[in-house]
Amino acid sequence: MTTIGLIGSGLIGSQLARAATAHGHDVVLSNSRGPETLAGLVDELGPHARAATPAEAAAAGDLVVVTIPFHAIATVPVEPLAGRTVIDTTNYYPQRDGQVAGLDDESTTSSELLQDRLVGAHVVKAFNHISAAHLSEHATPAGTPDRRALAIAGDDADAKAAVSTFIDEIGFDVVDLGPLAEGWRVQPGTPAYGPRMTAEQLREAAASAQRGQG
Repeated sequence: MTTIGLIGSGLIGSQLARAATAHGHDVVLSNSRGPETLAGLVDELGPHARAATPAEAAAAGDLVVVTIPFHAIATVPVEPLAGRTVIDTTNYYPQRDGQVAGLDDESTTSSELLQDRLVGAHVVKAFNHISAAHLSEHATPAGTPDRRALAIAGDDADAKAAVSTFIDEIGFDVVDLGPLAEGWRVQPGTPAYGPRMTAEQLREAAASAQRGQG
């Protein structure tokens, strides 16, 4: 089974860890405070989980999830992620993260800035437009009528295929928005950010997004 490395183990990270272990994957958890602070979550998740440093989680993961506040992306280890598929769940909130000129004038996106940092990695935007609780509450088997869909965006086809397989496995259809630069279509403030939508509804909402809504 796949090993999921998590850089960040807060609300989204912990829910993804629960979903991953429930489907037989191993998870390596990390946060900014040290492995010992994750003992309770590791105990809850059982033998398929262990805690480590961010660099160790990055090196261990077949898929690595970066799920930290956007302002902390400078702490993401670079070398261990070269060649790896990296799932980016981050969102830019100026009131929390401070003003970033390229995001304010929409000349780039948060995921593109992470990709710029992670030279050699394959960043895929995912899980940024769903609340943590809904990762468990809205998950349903493939083929379920009106199954919720989640969007991805990325520049590497193989990386997107791996992420799509994982998303489908843990309970959601997938809508591919195209290249990483298109991830803005599900950022905060857009029609697709938050509501439960089927694949068809999500495609329509993403297509209707306009610059300046975030």
